[in-house]
Amino acid sequence: MESRTARLTILIDPRKKQIFEEICAAHDLTPSQVVRKLIRQYIIENAGDRDLPDWLKGRSSLDRGVTP
Repeated sequence: MESRTARLTILIDPRKKQIFEEICAAHDLTPSQVVRKLIRQYIIENAGDRDLPDWLKGRSSLDRGVTP
């Protein structure tokens, strides 16, 4: 599992941000949890021949429906 964190700053339309946050809250998830899951999925789907670490390829608690 990841042992360090780094900040990612994105610009998003305020209306999309509000809707996104409302949907996350309705699923009892933070926006950060959802973005991390989306990034993991994107990496796995687009890694090509890259050798990915096992912890990245494995299913996360979010993928299993468990809130960390």
